[in-house]
Amino acid sequence: MTIYKKQPRTLAETSAATVSEASARQSSGLTSLFKGSTLAADAPRTASVRRTTGETDVLVTLGLDGTGACAINTGVPFFDHMLNAFGRHGMFDLKVEVVGDVEVDAHHTVEDTGIVLGQAFCQALGDKRGVTRFANVAVPLDEALVEAVVDLSGRGQAWCTLPLPTERVGMFDTELAVEFFYSFARDARLTLHVRELAGANSHHIIEAAFKATGRAMRAACELDPRVTGIPSTKGTL
Repeated sequence: MTIYKKQPRTLAETSAATVSEASARQSSGLTSLFKGSTLAADAPRTASVRRTTGETDVLVTLGLDGTGACAINTGVPFFDHMLNAFGRHGMFDLKVEVVGDVEVDAHHTVEDTGIVLGQAFCQALGDKRGVTRFANVAVPLDEALVEAVVDLSGRGQAWCTLPLPTERVGMFDTELAVEFFYSFARDARLTLHVRELAGANSHHIIEAAFKATGRAMRAACELDPRVTGIPSTKGTL
């Protein structure tokens, strides 16, 4: 755990810090945070990212302001189903093509897809001007209920509490769901909490988690017409 301690400052240092913070707020548009966005409503927010290693070749094409059109082919059918749920309910236009070492297992494919999808979100969001930033969504699927909470914080981290009753859904190793969320949040540079509130069926729990994360990402990434600049008191995200 990192502990931050407030350091004492002289009056001169405090004054200089205040001026610096005020300048950062001005440059990021925070001085008129609620005066209306100057962003064009049709500004494209898209990205295409490819990552090739000795284990996988992953290509992701992403449109944040889409219609939920998805074309997913990872070589892992259950994972394809989850990414479709994520994109469809997030209203993202999403194309994912993966060639991975699935003859070993699906771990590298799932983790590396999370990395590249995270990088695509990071690129498409740019400096995050005008975004809503925070969002939380709870999604039910029959007996399962999962909440996802997102902060486009610039600090990549995920906290997942997803107790799953089985080790596999078909041929899919259920612990890989959490591995995906960890890698996605890290490379998207966002804070993600995924928490199971109820559930008894592993398929339902994982699918609710992907849907909830997609919906929360949609809400956090949406442009807020009242926001000008970057929604942070620091002036950057």
